[in-house]
Amino acid sequence: MGMTGQERWEEARRNMVELQIASRGVHDERVLSAMRSVPRHLFVPASYRDAAYNDCPLPIGRGQTISQPYIVAVMTELLQLRPDDRVLEIGGGSGYQAAILGTLAREVISIERIPEVAEMAKENLSGAGITNVTIVIGDGTLGYPARAPYDAVLITAAAPEVPPPLLDQLAEGGRLVAPVGSRDLQELVRCTKREGVVSREHFGGVVFVPLLGRHGWEV
Repeated sequence: MGMTGQERWEEARRNMVELQIASRGVHDERVLSAMRSVPRHLFVPASYRDAAYNDCPLPIGRGQTISQPYIVAVMTELLQLRPDDRVLEIGGGSGYQAAILGTLAREVISIERIPEVAEMAKENLSGAGITNVTIVIGDGTLGYPARAPYDAVLITAAAPEVPPPLLDQLAEGGRLVAPVGSRDLQELVRCTKREGVVSREHFGGVVFVPLLGRHGWEV
């Protein structure tokens, strides 16, 4: 008996986690489990489906990308999510990162600037059976005060600086992870808020599409 399509995808995910993620130092078992369970191939355009589990970012249209699986795992691990957390994601894209966050946390609000991309994310999340993610269309650099404060904030686009509204909307003990730097090269930064004071840690170089908006790069 040959493998079913479903089994082939599951094997591809297991290989992705083992070879691209765990072997490079991501050890949080909850994160690895989420990466094994969320069907990444449902979050890429049909023409790229066969490449869904490859070790690279992929285009999703409108100049946007779905991040390399390894980077998704690294940023997720840095957030240190707990099952009860409320998470704000800036830059929803195709919805894949939000699906991973939703697997690990209680609730996710994901802000996407481009309406067509937001619509695609909603369809993808629905197709993958993820029900605790809300997609909001708007300027992510302003955050989403209506549901603040957030236990964790993830920015999935390159910011010149961490947008102040997002730090304001971070709960006590909250963590914010973002690529910060120039348009061409950024550093992964984790900000943690304790008693109103924000501390920063740095985690190496990354390259993301630019964060556009009032507290990002100009549109």
